[in-house]
Amino acid sequence: MNKKRKSLRLADYDYSSEGFYFITICCKDRENYFGKISAGKIILSDIGKKASEFWLEIPLHFNHVKLDAFVVMPNHIHGIIILKYPDTGTRHGVSPQSPDVMTTGSCHGMTQYRRKTNQFSKPIEGSVSVIINQYKATLKRWCNGNGYGSFQWQSRFWDNILTNFDDIERIREYIRLNPLKWNSE
Repeated sequence: MNKKRKSLRLADYDYSSEGFYFITICCKDRENYFGKISAGKIILSDIGKKASEFWLEIPLHFNHVKLDAFVVMPNHIHGIIILKYPDTGTRHGVSPQSPDVMTTGSCHGMTQYRRKTNQFSKPIEGSVSVIINQYKATLKRWCNGNGYGSFQWQSRFWDNILTNFDDIERIREYIRLNPLKWNSE
């Protein structure tokens, strides 16, 4: 029997387009690989320290990515990544926009909505999925090479496209307060 996995992504959204994306990545089976919470603060394990370090290095590997608020929790990571391309030049590795792209404008420099169908589910260079998958692979490789071979990610991740400043501020606050709310979850 073939089971089709339901996609967590919007079907017609271009996840390589500029914007703010709230990302949640979880450890497999919600195992507390990254550390523990004590008195409302995260105490990172070795894996948690590397998870934080590698997160901060994402813009070194993707020059169109800026980081916003993030937190490494005992069994998951929350973070806001911003895709912003230089104002001049072309986007290397991204094909020209085709007639099926629909731009509805921006919200004071915020997200531009584009419809682009990726019919064959091939990774789009520089997209949120490629960025997160490379991040996850980097931490897993480090774990495998440093005696933490039992570490595993949950197979997918969650995202939320943030479309206005109120959403961004609400998520920043959520991220900031997440360690304080750990015991009440």
